[in-house]
Amino acid sequence: MNYDNIDEKLSSGRPILLDGGIGTEVMRRGVRWRQHGIEDAPDVIRDIHMDYLDAGVDVLTTHTFNLTKRNFINFFRDAEHMSLIGPAGLSTKAMELCHAAVSLAKEALAQTGKTETIPLAGSIAPVMHLFRPDLSPSKNDCLTHHSECVEILSDCGVDFIFFESMNNTREAQAALQAAAEFDLPVWISFVPGMDGNLLNGESLLDAANLAHSQGAKAVLVSAASLSMITKSLPNIINGSPCGAKAIVGRYSPPSWKPDFYPNFVDTDEVSPEKYTQEVNSWLDQGVQIVGGSSGTTPEHIRALRGMIG
Repeated sequence: MNYDNIDEKLSSGRPILLDGGIGTEVMRRGVRWRQHGIEDAPDVIRDIHMDYLDAGVDVLTTHTFNLTKRNFINFFRDAEHMSLIGPAGLSTKAMELCHAAVSLAKEALAQTGKTETIPLAGSIAPVMHLFRPDLSPSKNDCLTHHSECVEILSDCGVDFIFFESMNNTREAQAALQAAAEFDLPVWISFVPGMDGNLLNGESLLDAANLAHSQGAKAVLVSAASLSMITKSLPNIINGSPCGAKAIVGRYSPPSWKPDFYPNFVDTDEVSPEKYTQEVNSWLDQGVQIVGGSSGTTPEHIRALRGMIG
């Protein structure tokens, strides 16, 4: 199992390099955002994965963030309403796209000769918007949603599950509970706010400790600016494997339009060199896993590899 390579690095304290933004990179390369670009531009997505592999990542992440049945249902009153006025096949569309997305990542691994050495992380987003913890549904709803997502990615053959950008402890608990029913390692990341805690005011320190106690192999912070990530680090550095990855640029909504993806503008404000300098300080503080969130590119990751060695 490819995860064994990562597990060995985690145990030995060696740095682990993740990839960077995928959705924002799809848009940066001129692909219209529709169904994650998976059907319209599969070659572009495969190329993005290959560029990250060429940059020297230790883990490849699937292009499945926000690719869920719930994300389609959210445009309707509920699942029944979707079945009545939505197009035929919409209820299974997310699953089909997930399988296609994982296949594209696997093709990139095969074409670069890294199928046996680089593990594939199955990315799962929060049920609702990552920056809106107030929209998060009940724990039971979260459990049902995340169980479906984990099952799909497990069937696709990912090496481990990566819950990304969780924004409250209730949903984080449900996600980890769902993953516990499957024989896959699990990582989880949280979105920090300006004060270094969760966006809803909950303690990030408590959330990190809870995640570790419920079986998370690593806890990260993500989907925030460099300064916000840096401020949050004392709350996750506790001797257990932890990591961080920041956004580059400024978040430009709206993300609720069916054919529109939130873009990151002004991404040139943070060059690969500047990003690397900040990440180097994270490593000095005890962070072990580093990479990039939305807005970062293969060049940011290549610069990190040059710094890490």
